[in-house]
Amino acid sequence: MDINGTSAIVTGGASGIGEASARQLAARGAKVVIADLNDERGNAVASELGGAFCHVDVTNVDEVIAAVETAKEMGPLRAVVNSAGIGAASRTIGKDGSYDSAFNLDYWRKVIDINLTGTFNVIRLAATAMGQTEPLESGERGAIVNMASVAAFDGQIGQAAYSASKGGVVGMTLPIARDLAVVGVRVNTIAPGLIDTPIYGEGEGSEAFKANLAKDVLFPKRLGSADELASMVVELVTNSYMNAQTIRVDGGARLAPK
Repeated sequence: MDINGTSAIVTGGASGIGEASARQLAARGAKVVIADLNDERGNAVASELGGAFCHVDVTNVDEVIAAVETAKEMGPLRAVVNSAGIGAASRTIGKDGSYDSAFNLDYWRKVIDINLTGTFNVIRLAATAMGQTEPLESGERGAIVNMASVAAFDGQIGQAAYSASKGGVVGMTLPIARDLAVVGVRVNTIAPGLIDTPIYGEGEGSEAFKANLAKDVLFPKRLGSADELASMVVELVTNSYMNAQTIRVDGGARLAPK
């Protein structure tokens, strides 16, 4: 699918994998809507790419619709990348054996709400708009790429909420692809491994921490880059025969329990 002259939405597009994806989609000629909570960075990236910024909480219906409508003004909406999400680290039970120290349910709900429900919210609204566009000669109208995690399969100690949220993204990929086939919209998911993004910080301590993480990577023995993930995003958007798949991009890593 040729995305030159079309529009795209990237949630979490102000940094990391989302930003790298937005840049590569823009390089292919798409007008990109950066949908993010970081107004300053989001506006800067959008301005640099000749796109638009929308302040978006992916769980907020009105804000997602506003981003979709902004994209439609720039061209037919053909691509959506769901890269917004949060991490979580908490064990299921506490060390003191009290009920109060068990995993906080409010935190559990927040992780599920943003990573899973938020992703679905964007899909359902963006796909509705895609279904209203003129189909290409092949009948295709667009492509959606979700960001899960290898934690969906290899969740580590303390990752119950995060793994559950990303496992949900993996699990809904096929049924949503089946739902959207009727309007010619493809759906795929990427499960990134250990990716070098700003989440790990900077400096000597950060580099030592990342070097330790790289021990779990089969080859190459390093963390992946945001650009390497973004190239898979572009492939899943533009390759019209890619549908209903979850692809690990992880250098062969299989995460240990901790």
